[in-house]
Amino acid sequence: MAEFAQGFRDGVDINLGVGYVNEDTIPVAGLSEALLAVAMDGVRYRQAFNYGSPAGSVNLIRSLRRFLKIEDSPLRLAIGACGATSILEALTDVMEPGVVVTSDPVYYIYSDVLERKGFEILAVQEDDEGINLAALEAKIRGRDNISFLYVVTVNNPSCTILSNARRQALLQVATRLSAPIFYDLAYELLLHDPAAEPFVSVLPRDAAGLAYEIGTLSKVLAPALRIGYVLGPDGALMNALIQKTGDTGFSAPLFVQEMASFMLDYAIDEQLRAVNAGYREKAVAVRAGIEKELGPYLEECRGGRAGFYFYLTFKEIETHTESAFFRYLTRTHEGADRELPRIIYIPGQYCVHSGGDLAEKGKRQLRLSYGFEEVPQILSALQWMRKGVEFVENEVKQVT
Repeated sequence: MAEFAQGFRDGVDINLGVGYVNEDTIPVAGLSEALLAVAMDGVRYRQAFNYGSPAGSVNLIRSLRRFLKIEDSPLRLAIGACGATSILEALTDVMEPGVVVTSDPVYYIYSDVLERKGFEILAVQEDDEGINLAALEAKIRGRDNISFLYVVTVNNPSCTILSNARRQALLQVATRLSAPIFYDLAYELLLHDPAAEPFVSVLPRDAAGLAYEIGTLSKVLAPALRIGYVLGPDGALMNALIQKTGDTGFSAPLFVQEMASFMLDYAIDEQLRAVNAGYREKAVAVRAGIEKELGPYLEECRGGRAGFYFYLTFKEIETHTESAFFRYLTRTHEGADRELPRIIYIPGQYCVHSGGDLAEKGKRQLRLSYGFEEVPQILSALQWMRKGVEFVENEVKQVT
């Protein structure tokens, strides 16, 4: 991605790899109003441009509890230093290194962080409801060094939706193992399929006090606000996470937290409706484009119901960075016309764990984001992908 971005040509190249939100979903006018309100109301938003508490803004915590409908819950809520990512990173410092159980395909950014910090990834294949329970039981049998379980409820990269039944079953597994379980809710607010089952939190049924939820406002307000939170039982782990926030930078910028509080109080309902309507429209159009251009070549297409990714598995076409398909789309093959648009995606080789069961299958997979680019550009990219398939087929014919 870094190499591609260096020479990216706006209006020519098409980036389906970057996981950015669509610029049109960011409520710039509302954020401007929020900043002015925070700056002008020194009573409600007291000392908004000073240091804040490592636990988070009182106003933002109150607004989030109301938004999450947990005003009377005994669960504790704390704000991270710099988005949900900072909370995930904090876990690597406050948890004892060991085995982290997660899904395969994996959230590759976090799995890389975990491994750099000395944790071992135990990646378990998904089915249509999330982590496959039979595969999970087989993989954890005999292990006694499990640090924690980590699951993204709308998986990145696959966009598989963790069913309510499956999230409850995973809590039972965590309880049996006496290991914390962290549910990453990054894309839950972008559940835009009207037929989808509403999400139900397991936290109220967590008798053992092992379940935590990590959420963010990045996908529905603005990533640059860097607002992430953790919700879970009060105790040593929550205290350690708050201490880590203090160690990192005292707190998330207080005026930004207050802006987020303002948006939750006065603008979130309409914002959620608009954002989800926009992503729903894009998802329907892009799925139709996938079926039209790539349908005959695909073994499976996941996603399009929540978040803004599709995860494609080809029957035969390889997608990794050394493949003819990738070289064609990035215009790095022999005889390439460098004036043509370059198309970027995330190859499946990065999306599956290298030591997991899907390492070979990942060579035929890719993640496609419909968040950042507009529909005409995405449909154009899909046409180029079909041409990429034809390019691969022609290369195979020449060899044989």
